[in-house]
Parts: sequence; C-alpha cells; structure tokens
Amino acid sequence: MTPEAPAPTPIRAHPLAVAARIVMLALVAVLVLLTTQQLEQLWWVALLIVAGLPAVIAPRHPVLAPLGRFAEVIVVGIGASQVAEHTASNALGQGIGAAALLPYLSVPLTVTALRRRSRESAALLGTATLALVVGGAISSTGDDPLIAKPGYLVVAAQWLILASLGTLAASTLQRIMQQREKAGRPQPYAEATRLLTQLRSVARQLPGATLDPGGISEHLVEELRGVARADRAAVLSASGGGRLVVLAQAGVDRVDWETSLDADSAIAEAWASQQPYTASRSQARSHRRGDVSALVVPLVAGVRTVGLVIIEADVSGAYPPVVVQRVTGLTGPAALRLEAALLFDEVRSLATNEERQRLAREIHDGVAQELVMVGYGIDNALATLPDDAKETAEELRTLRGEVTRVITELRLSLFELRSEVDRQGGLAAAISEYARTVGASGGLRVHVTLDESTARLPAATEAELLRIAQEAITNARKHAGATNLWVSCSIDPPYAQIEVSDDGQGIADQRPDGRYGLAIMAERAERIRGRLEISPRSPSGTTVAVVVGTPPRRGSVRDSVTASEGE
Repeated sequence: MTPEAPAPTPIRAHPLAVAARIVMLALVAVLVLLTTQQLEQLWWVALLIVAGLPAVIAPRHPVLAPLGRFAEVIVVGIGASQVAEHTASNALGQGIGAAALLPYLSVPLTVTALRRRSRESAALLGTATLALVVGGAISSTGDDPLIAKPGYLVVAAQWLILASLGTLAASTLQRIMQQREKAGRPQPYAEATRLLTQLRSVARQLPGATLDPGGISEHLVEELRGVARADRAAVLSASGGGRLVVLAQAGVDRVDWETSLDADSAIAEAWASQQPYTASRSQARSHRRGDVSALVVPLVAGVRTVGLVIIEADVSGAYPPVVVQRVTGLTGPAALRLEAALLFDEVRSLATNEERQRLAREIHDGVAQELVMVGYGIDNALATLPDDAKETAEELRTLRGEVTRVITELRLSLFELRSEVDRQGGLAAAISEYARTVGASGGLRVHVTLDESTARLPAATEAELLRIAQEAITNARKHAGATNLWVSCSIDPPYAQIEVSDDGQGIADQRPDGRYGLAIMAERAERIRGRLEISPRSPSGTTVAVVVGTPPRRGSVRDSVTASEGE
C-alpha cells in the first residue's frame, strides 16, 4: 500500500498580527461607545470580528483571506456612516462620528501592503471609498443625506488619505526589508572569497608587500627612536584573557614588561582611556632604580585599541607634551597598519586550523577506519588457516604488523593535526606534550628542558613554532633511528628558541632544502621572521633549532645554539 501523504501543516497568523487586530478592535469599540453612547452600535464591531476570522484562521488562503479583507473594508464603510448617523447630540459636528470606525481601515490595507499586493491594495481603497459613498447616501441626519454633510466628507477623505499613505509606507518598508534580506542571504563562501580576494590585492600593494605584525612593530620602534629618546621600547598587542604579547622591542637588555591589563599600571590606564599616559616609573615587572621616564601610547584604529607602544628613558622629564605629540603623530598611521596585519594573521590562522581539523576528520573517518577493517580481515584469515599453511600464516602476520604500524602512524598524524597551543598552557607545554606522546609511541627516551617566561608570543608565531617542533620530532622518530630525544624550549617574548636533538644516524645533507620536511620547516621559520639551523650533534645525531628574535642578552644566536649542542 502506498503510504498516505502527511497532512499539510496549517499556516497560522503571526501572534503580533492577531494582537494588532485585537488592539484595533478594542480601540474602535471604545470610540463607538464614546461617540454614540449606544451599545447596539457595537454590532458593527462584532461584524468586523466575523469578517476578520479568515485572516486569523487562513491568512495565506488564496480566496478566503482576500474575501475576508474586502468584507472588513465594506463593514467599515457602511458601519462608519451608521455610527455617524447615530452620533450623540454632544458630538462635535454632524458626520464626524464616522471617525470612530474608520481607523480599522489600516488593518486590512497594511496586511495587503506588507504582502506586496499592490492591486489588491488599490481595490480595497476603491471598495472602501464606494462603501463610504453608499453608506453616506443611505444614511441621513435630519432631512439631508449624510453624504451632504461637510463633517462626514472631511472625515471620510481624511481617513482614506491616511490609509493610502499608510499603505504606501508599509509597501516601501516591506520592499526595503526584502532587499536587505536578499543582500544578507547566506552566501558566506562567495562573500568570503570576494573579501579575501580584495585583501590579497591590497596586501600586494602595501609598502614592502607585507602584513607581518612583527615587521610593522619593529619598523615603528625604529621610527619612534628617531623622534624621542628611548633607552627601551616595545610594541605590545592583545592576545585574549586580559594579557598582552610583545611584538617587538629594542634596548640593550631584555625587559620583562608588564603584560597584564588588570594591573595598576600606566599600561592598563592607557589601554582603558585610549589616551597617552606618562609615568615616572618603569613599566617592567622589575622596576629600575634611579630616574625613569615612561610613555605609553595606545594604538587606536577607529574605536578599537589594537596595541600599545612603550618607550622609556633613564632620565626624568624625557617626554614633555611636544614629544608626546611627535610620538602620537607616528602611532596613528601605524595603528591602522598593525590592525590590518593582526586581522590578516587571525584570518590565516582560522583558515589553517579549520583545514587541519578537516583533514583530521577525513583521515579518521576514511583511511584509518578502512585500515582497521583490513587488520580485522587479516586476523580472521589467520584464525581460519589450516595448521600446515605455516608460510602463508607467517606472511599474514608480517602483513598484519605492517598494517598495525601504518595505523599507529596515522594516529600520530591525527594527534599532530589536532595539536594546538592552549591559551592557558602555552607553547612550551604543547611542545612537551607532543614530544612525550610521540616518544612513548616510538620507544624514545625524551629529555625536556623548558624555560618560558610569563609573557606570551603572538598566536600565529606560537602556532608556527609548534609545527616546526612537531616536524623535527617526527623526523627524529621516523628517520634517525635514535634512542634519545632532547627538546629544549627557551621563550622570552619576542625572543624564542626551540631546539630538537637526537642521537640517531644524522643527515648527510644539512641544507634546509635537502628534504621536503626540512624545506617546510625553513619556510615556516621564514614566515615568522625566524631562522632554522640544522647541524650535526656530537658524537652522533642531528640538532634542529629555530630562533625568533634576539637573545635576552647581546650575543650571536649561533653561539647560543652551539652551546646547547655541546652539552
């Protein structure tokens, strides 16, 4: 038997439309009573209720709904003349009592206009006019018909004009709403493509063709040191959680800047007020002794604070108003450039993370599941083999071991794809967790050394450093044949050094482009303005180091890496 089609769900009137009808009916009922002081005249309100039932029961019916609206208009036209005929003696004038029922004209006309039925609206207006003329002709006050009374004509014309204007306004509003709805209809990918294409074109036209927050910040620091004394300077931006990250800094020694927006500091004051702020103490966590002048200038793009500039001098009174004015003259344009770079970084990070998660889902739901089923099939084949098929059983066991190995590799790949830098844990914790997990699966003894300050690197920089460390750890596990793995993280923003060493067989070609994985690491390091260094480890193995920024004290980066390798 053919199953019966489900009954269509009836379309009911919107609750607001029903409420509007009830309010209007109550209004005209009160006006009729006040005008006529006769309960019998409420008969016309009852007729309006009956005429309006189709609009409540079947608001979109192609026949009943329009018939109901025409019935409402006719009732209003005839009823208005009858109410005017029975106007109480204390009314303002003969015929004016029609105004008690005429406001209800707005209900059917507005409904029609909102549904963009212009022909029906015109027909309703014509019907209302005809009903008022007929009603005025058959009704009378004294010896003259009501239609001959100026008061009746004025009231009828007034409400017909108001109804026409209301219909036009409702129709225009509906048209505007539909245009906005059409413009805002979900075409997210087409819109995203358009915006990203524009962003790419704009990025190529920028000076230096760069949208790198670190590069823009370093350039700003150099410009500021040209207009004001700055023994120490830094550019900070928001990272979420009420903390700031150091994008660039300059000075003889590394400064542990105050990065909390909750602290009682010039940094917090400038961020909240969006105004330059001077202080007579250093904005570092370890305050310097002696005279210090500090100037904190917010980087404001529009109404949004995107970062802060801090400059300090070891003298008092180093930043009078004229110097502050010169500094703010540079920070204004820089704020716009930095905002564009930070937004570009955020979009790129979101797109990259989404793609990594998508790949992880596809691998888990596709190849990984199929390989598991292949493994089960091999197990079943082994269980059903006869006892004398020893060679076949050995081959199947070998194949089963290979399938198990590939499944393990896939699981590690999934772990790598899904690994991210936790906002609370930090980069060093993420690298340590990955190294220990991969080391345990590969039978490696992992030695981890972490030296991480409380300040954070920009999110994009942390993500790239994590991927570089993951690639170096994976290479050591898969290709080096090592038994020990040393992972060292030294992070003091904007400086960071990640080092991965093993005691394996080493690599013959130390060039970054010698292998595909090494080339990818070199590209990632270049993207964050870092440097990848690959060198042999004594007595055996390889050391891969990536360095971003300058070390805490003056000295060469190569010396820093070599010292670690010699341990």
